[in-house]
Amino acid sequence: MERNRPAAPTPLADVTLIGRHTQQRAVVVKAFIRAEGFVGAQALHNRLAADGSPVGLSTVYRTLTALADAGRADMVRDTSGERLFRYRPGPDHRHYLLCTECGLSRPVDSGPVEDWADTIARTSGFANVRHTVELSEVCPDCGRQRATAEHR
Repeated sequence: MERNRPAAPTPLADVTLIGRHTQQRAVVVKAFIRAEGFVGAQALHNRLAADGSPVGLSTVYRTLTALADAGRADMVRDTSGERLFRYRPGPDHRHYLLCTECGLSRPVDSGPVEDWADTIARTSGFANVRHTVELSEVCPDCGRQRATAEHR
């Protein structure tokens, strides 16, 4: 028997979390949710433009940043330093292992990191402590491809 779970927030609810509701923000949020996985603002803007959406790049950047600030997106940096965002459907903050070759992401158990951050916040007297943990390397598939290419 399945437990009753609260309904997932709607994209409209996410838009209202980040300020005034606008049609452009709603379009960005909906496209972001559909993107599945980490995506950069430029890549998301390119997808919107290809679909004929007139949303500007600065609106995409501001919306993704606001979603991250509101706890509705996770953010990592790729090897070039670009910020990549992933939609977070629930309130739980997550950490990911990110492949530097193909961009594959896997959530990791971040309990020890969260416990450590909570302890630091509690013992330091600081309030609203935030943290960033970025784990990146080459995934097993890309590692095998790289090894095969090196042996040729």
